[in-house]
Formats: sequence, structure tokens, C-alpha cells
Amino acid sequence: MLESSFSILFYLKKPKEYTKGEMPIYMRVTVNGARKEIGTKHSIEPDRWNGDAQRARGNNETSKIINAYLDTLERKVHDARIKLLENSKEVTAEGLVKVLTGQEEKPRMLLEVFKHHNDQMAALENTEYAPATVKRYDTTLEHTRLFIAWKYKLPDIEIKNLTFDFVSDMEFWLKSVRKCNHNSAIKYIGNMRKIVNYCLKTGWLARDPFFGFKMAKREVVREYLNEDELQALAAKQFAIDRLSQVRDIFLFSCYTGLAFIDVFQLTPASIVKGVDGKQWIFTSRQKTDTPTRVPLLPQAQEILNKYKDHPRCINEDKVVPILSNQKMNAYLKEIADVCGITKTLTFHIARHTFATTVTLNNDVPIESVSKMLGHKSIKITQHYAKILDKKVSEDMRLLSKRLQNAK
Repeated sequence: MLESSFSILFYLKKPKEYTKGEMPIYMRVTVNGARKEIGTKHSIEPDRWNGDAQRARGNNETSKIINAYLDTLERKVHDARIKLLENSKEVTAEGLVKVLTGQEEKPRMLLEVFKHHNDQMAALENTEYAPATVKRYDTTLEHTRLFIAWKYKLPDIEIKNLTFDFVSDMEFWLKSVRKCNHNSAIKYIGNMRKIVNYCLKTGWLARDPFFGFKMAKREVVREYLNEDELQALAAKQFAIDRLSQVRDIFLFSCYTGLAFIDVFQLTPASIVKGVDGKQWIFTSRQKTDTPTRVPLLPQAQEILNKYKDHPRCINEDKVVPILSNQKMNAYLKEIADVCGITKTLTFHIARHTFATTVTLNNDVPIESVSKMLGHKSIKITQHYAKILDKKVSEDMRLLSKRLQNAK
């Protein structure tokens, strides 16, 4: 904000109980009618002070020293004003004095603000934020730190220096140097945008560096098991118990739609009687904290019955003896080879299989599927519907029939 009025005044300030002798010289800065005064650390006899000129009278050495100092101080006030304007800060009397006296606010640094945000998020882990979310923001912070070092050769950057180029170059760096795919790069940029939005709201940043930046993700074809692959997996007999166990837990997710972390945290208390009198899963998605209600299909119930007396389930209050996500995925690759499945089998494919092969492909309404998956928007579920050839085939068959009848 540009000031409408600005003035500097040097004057003598009479101390309390003053009788005679030198009086201290003060400087008063006035901006838009608001005043702030500070002492100059110089004093002078009143009869040697020229109030109109606001300087010491005469050409003696003392007067020259005082006047030179006041000239320098006045110049510093103007320099402080320019500094505030260059930093897009409001020019105020108090702000000018703070710059002069070294009391101005220290620059706001991007990584410092980002770290503070992540520390607060970590303190609310498992209550407000999922561990995976906390980890993702920590990863984004590290990417941002490395990018700043790569582009600017600096340990951090002032928030006020964030520009469109910063955002655009970071996207390029994530894709070229860090080898992130497009959607991953946009996710990291999106995490950083949360920090930038906070800086905009607090007034630390005058202009949005994301203005004009496109954040659109590219649609990804999600892998899932078709009916034949699902049946082959279920029918396979394994000589090794651990493979059979991992297969069963994967199938449990295929028939419930639960993500790994939700299966991992599932307890017998989450299996309750639903409105139809049958067994349901009542839980909440770890990722989005969205309530999830899933009626248990016979295949899922059979797996629960198989492991209800397993020592790990009893000792750890779990419904299935699930391993870590890393170990599950490692064993699933081995299982895929044994079953002749050429797709890269990961635990999350089970959730995609539930959405497509198990539900949508069997004419379960998309609204019901969306609710069971715990999606906050049906648009997310629609991505699964797009990849189903069976649905397209059925729709075209009906159209063909209508056209034949019309003919």
C-alpha cells in the first residue's frame, strides 16, 4: 500500500523537570497521520538549534558532526521506505522505524513454513491425518528442498520470491531429474500448493504463483483381474501355506473392496449385523476418513471363517493374518507367476477388481459401488465404469436390437 502522506521531522524534546542545558534531538516519522518517534542519540543546547532548518546552527565541528548524522539518518528513512515498497509491504511509521532499528520481521522462508506445516500434521497423525498422507507431505518437502538446491543453489528461498517460473520449473525437475510420471509430479505440486495457499491467506505472498498453471491429471487405466483370472486365482492349490494365506487375503479384498490399510486395521468388532440381518463390514477408510459399509459376500465370509482361530488373529485382534504391504506385494508377484497371470499383481488391484469384475460387471448400481468403496464423489467411481467392455457390449446389443425392431 502506497502512503498518501509522508514526512520526517527533527526536533528537540524537553526532558521532564528540565531547567537548562542540552536537550536530546528526536526524529519523528509520520505516515498517513500516524507518528513514530525515536531518539537520535545526540543532544544540543536549545540556542544552537535551528527549528526551521531542523539542524544545528554554525560551522563548528560539533554542529557539522550532528548535521551529518541527521542527514544520514534522514537518508536511511528514505532507504527503509524503498525497501518496504520493494518487498510489497505496507509503508507505516512503525514499519520504517523497525527497519531502521533492525527490528523488522525476518524473511519468511518456504521450507521453514513447509516444515512447520508438516510438524503440525505429524502431531495429528492417526487422528486427523493418515500416516500415508503425512509421509507424502514429508516426501514433497524433501523434493522441494532438492529442487531449490538444484535451481537456485540455495538452502531455502523467500516466500515472496515464488513465481510461476518456480512452479513450472519444479514440474519439469520432478519429471526430468526425479523421473516422476505426470500424475505423481502433479500430486507433489498440489501438496506444495497447499503451503502456497496458506502464505497467500496470511499475506506473506502478494501474487499467486499458480495463476495460469494447469494442474490436470492424466487419466490412468487401472489394472484389475477379469472373471477368468479371479477364478484361476481362487481355484489354485498352493503347496506353501504363506502363498495360500496371501492369496486368501487378496481375495478378501477383491470381494470387499477394502484397501490394504483398511484390511490391516480391520477387527472382529467391525463385522456387525446389517439392516438385512446379515453380516456387514462397518469401518472407515483410513485415507479419507469416509464411512464404509460393505455387505459380506459368501466368498469373503468363507475367508473370515477360515482364519478366525488363527493365532495372529486372536493375539492381534485381526480378522485375517495380514503381512506388511511390501511383503504382500512381493508374494503376490510370485502368486501371479504360479497362476499364469501376466499382470503386475499388487494388493491395490484387489480393490480395482471389486469395483469392476465383482460389482459393476454384475450390474451393481454405480451409486452402491461408490458408497461401498468409500468414495467422496461418484466421479471417482466412474473411472472404473469407463474401462468395462462388457457394459459397452451390452449397451450396444440393446441398441442393435432396437434398431432391428424398428426396421
